[in-house]
Amino acid sequence: MAGITATQLVKEYPGGVRGVDEVDVEIIDGEFFALLGPSGCGKTTLLRSIAGLEAITSGSLVIGDRDVTNAEPGVRGVAMVFQDYALFPHMDVGDNIAYPLRIKRVKRDERRSTAERVGDGLSLHGLIERRPGQLSGGQQQRVALARAVATRPDVLLLDEPLSNLDARLRLEARTFLKELQRDLGVTTVFVTHDQAEALALADRIAVMRAGKLQQIGTPREVFQRPNNTFVAGFIGSNPMNLVPATVDAGTIGIDHARVPVPAGTEQLVRDGQQVVWGIRPEYLKWASTQEPGSIPAEVSVVENLGASVLIAVNAGGHKFQIVVPEDREPAPGDHGWIVPQAAKTLLFDAESTERIG
Repeated sequence: MAGITATQLVKEYPGGVRGVDEVDVEIIDGEFFALLGPSGCGKTTLLRSIAGLEAITSGSLVIGDRDVTNAEPGVRGVAMVFQDYALFPHMDVGDNIAYPLRIKRVKRDERRSTAERVGDGLSLHGLIERRPGQLSGGQQQRVALARAVATRPDVLLLDEPLSNLDARLRLEARTFLKELQRDLGVTTVFVTHDQAEALALADRIAVMRAGKLQQIGTPREVFQRPNNTFVAGFIGSNPMNLVPATVDAGTIGIDHARVPVPAGTEQLVRDGQQVVWGIRPEYLKWASTQEPGSIPAEVSVVENLGASVLIAVNAGGHKFQIVVPEDREPAPGDHGWIVPQAAKTLLFDAESTERIG
């Protein structure tokens, strides 16, 4: 096992386009680390730079105690699982798993026994003689993982390995991946654009945008204390409600209501300052009667989520989303009040978009 340290890492393409722009990140030995962001943000480029599949333009990369900035992929001690699994269709499962060992000139009997042992550990018993075309998507995913694990790598790199699976299988695969990483104890870097996957799997998450890191933290930290409005709006199954507003006498004016500024920011803002007031849909309550600090609103859309309901409401010129229990579902057109949990509200500077406090 080995940790990973990237210092001022840059990957620049012809024309001056930077896929990775001066990234500093330290991934702890044995950690499950997620790179999260929208398509084109540079997360896969960073992963491929760690693997050695992309030449680093500047900066340094250390795996364990070795500087591998310019090292060939084969000597870095990493194994990678690609988004499309990249299995050899003419080989059976056993030979696919054993292929990296074949490259290392391991004897045939030894690599076959290793393939069977690793395959059994990943619930591939009885499938060793089959070819990839005879397997389901979930089985192919496990073969790709088995091939990576068979080499006993120092670092395991996963490039959106669940994106080709259906919704139910993705949930099962998430649990399987978490258990596998915990059992192996191998440093794992996982690329995804799915916030739910990152929040469920990772020990820590790095949120990226346009090649730059926006925030690194635990799932709880990036969910509850986002560094800026981009992270606030990107993280979570339902994005944070973000409302432009102006500070006035220690309060925020929203429609015809006034709510207090978040605790701890009173001395950090001034009257007349332009801010963005934020709160997650899960931390709002819908009430049929007025309560202190509540905001009048009208229900526009109701979405059933099963055990809960997501409602979209209009409050003056502002739109909010609120998660309510299934037995308290309002109807479109209903009038009521938005009641925020004061302790869960955040303020962001309107100009810099950075969180205040």
